[in-house]
Amino acid sequence: MTQQLPHVPPTTEPELTGVRNFRDVGGLPTTDGRRVRHGRLFRSGHLAHATEQDAAFLSSLGLHTVFDFRNAADQRLEGPDVELPGVRNVNIPLTDPADGAEFWTMVRDGDIRQLRDLLGDGKAAGRMTVAYREIIRTRTAEHSRVLHAIAEDSVPALMHCAAGKDRAGLSIAVVLLAVGVERDAIEEDYLKSNDPHRRYKVHRSDNSPAGMGPEVMELLSPLFEARADYLATAYATIEEVWGGTERYLTEGLRLSGATRERLRERLLQD
Repeated sequence: MTQQLPHVPPTTEPELTGVRNFRDVGGLPTTDGRRVRHGRLFRSGHLAHATEQDAAFLSSLGLHTVFDFRNAADQRLEGPDVELPGVRNVNIPLTDPADGAEFWTMVRDGDIRQLRDLLGDGKAAGRMTVAYREIIRTRTAEHSRVLHAIAEDSVPALMHCAAGKDRAGLSIAVVLLAVGVERDAIEEDYLKSNDPHRRYKVHRSDNSPAGMGPEVMELLSPLFEARADYLATAYATIEEVWGGTERYLTEGLRLSGATRERLRERLLQD
């Protein structure tokens, strides 16, 4: 599929009504002095609540593929993505829907005492670091599939999960590592998910002042924040399991030199 790419000014970020955490990762620097090309790789939260205006903007990007990293439980909660004409939607779940189903039910429905037991004393942040470690360690086939698809033909691409923070954040980080983007730049982009207008809207069955009070929000915050420590856990897992980024890319993700060169051609400025 060949599509004419629109001109998207690098400094312009759209005001999307029903899609959170959208951005173009273009402009990020690589270790060899190049930059990610604008209009090639986008990230966001889910597209299930996109308005007609949101969908019109997304359609204007010339997208080839939308990668949806949500699982079946996420899709039941939020709904399927809106359909964008001519755009391929590829669902690659990065978490098991049965994994943590009881936990997330408690997050939505638990009272303050239950939330203290579940999330207090560092338990919420600990759960997030475990999740990041497991995605890097066990989802190599899924990330390999994404990278090979991008190298083949799947750009411009949009990657999203539910909030566009964790599963999409890790997947974007993996793609950027593969083309040599500086780690500091990857982290800076990752942390943008904390901007107030980007943050995921927390779902609670009790949306009263008590159910959404300051203590509840403080207990929930580690689950809904992008934290540098979480991304550092992903990098540390790469070091522990593969001994470094190069072996992770070649042995873990099965990327050949030719595939990595095609990725650079697709995503980087000349």
